[in-house]
Amino acid sequence: MVSRHSLPTLRGSVTALAVALVCGSVVGQAGADPQPGPAVPIVDAQPATQPPAPAADRAHREAPDPAAAFTVPPAPTDPGAAVDQIITLSHEAERANQAVLAQQQQVDAAVTDQHAAEARRDAAQAAVDAAQAAVDRYRGTADRVAAANYQGVQVNKLYALMLSKSPQQLLDQMSVLDQVTFETERQLAEYKSAESDARAARAESARAADAAAQATAAAQDAQDRLRDKQEAFQGRINEVRGLYGQMTGAARAQLAGALVPAGFDIAGIVGSGPEFAALQVALTRIGDPYVWGATGSHQFDCSGLVQWAYAQVGIDVPRTSQQQAQGGTPVDPADMRPGDVVTFYDDVSHVGIYAGNGMMVHASTFGVPVKVQAVDSFPIHNVRRY
Repeated sequence: MVSRHSLPTLRGSVTALAVALVCGSVVGQAGADPQPGPAVPIVDAQPATQPPAPAADRAHREAPDPAAAFTVPPAPTDPGAAVDQIITLSHEAERANQAVLAQQQQVDAAVTDQHAAEARRDAAQAAVDAAQAAVDRYRGTADRVAAANYQGVQVNKLYALMLSKSPQQLLDQMSVLDQVTFETERQLAEYKSAESDARAARAESARAADAAAQATAAAQDAQDRLRDKQEAFQGRINEVRGLYGQMTGAARAQLAGALVPAGFDIAGIVGSGPEFAALQVALTRIGDPYVWGATGSHQFDCSGLVQWAYAQVGIDVPRTSQQQAQGGTPVDPADMRPGDVVTFYDDVSHVGIYAGNGMMVHASTFGVPVKVQAVDSFPIHNVRRY
């Protein structure tokens, strides 16, 4: 039982505690150093488990190997069959060349994605740091409440009732205690929210970094395998070049064919617009040699000629035949006009520029210079207008 002599002491204790808690709440919000007491858990630096990789990442890793589409033919042995061997091998080498170029685009895109993922990772880490700062901010109040409870101090409305001298004082003390409870519960709730945010940000950081690394590694691995095949093709090409050197002048002329078909008048081509201007530029390169991977200005592969010609008239066209087949505006083959880009084969491994009257200008293959040839010499994939 509480005696009358002890009432002032208890009253002072309650008042002091209420003031300390309210002031501590305000000071804690202002960034005061936490007081000694039971520690609030700190968010650890690493997640306990990693989330599973997204479906897109798994699909990327499980994508077919692009190098598997190419088989290196046996070494050529018959100089008499060099023309047929060059035509066959050159087409396969051009397919591989376009695949390498396309895969390089994927590698570049993967690297760009990785940089973006790393930026997201850094942002996520910044969120972790901000959440930890919020945890530290609220630790002071939590420690003070825990210390008060540990020392056996009871602050509740019963004591306020016992120690109040008047109804008004009772209401005032109950209001102070309600405010103390409210502030403490609010800050503890914010602490828990900050901790949850930190854990979510930390998990996102780990996932983003892992996905970016896997995407880049997968793209680069596919590119390395394609380059291995390309090098194998290059070995065969060097062997074919040796046979080419043994070919007679007549055999070489047979391989190259006429640079412009009989009866086709370049000066008579009619057209307009920037695509027609690009065609006119491409026609000036007739006779220039075909070189794998070349983009001008005096040697070309098929897509390199198209890209270079359009660049001369200020039009940006993608590098590979596959990309060129996706750009611009689709055109029905029956509605082709001079300057349209025509792609060939199901795998879109060749491309040229329509020149009118059923003809096109293109960089064909090894041993064959840039020339005009019938557009139906190869199966058309699609037509695009830039």
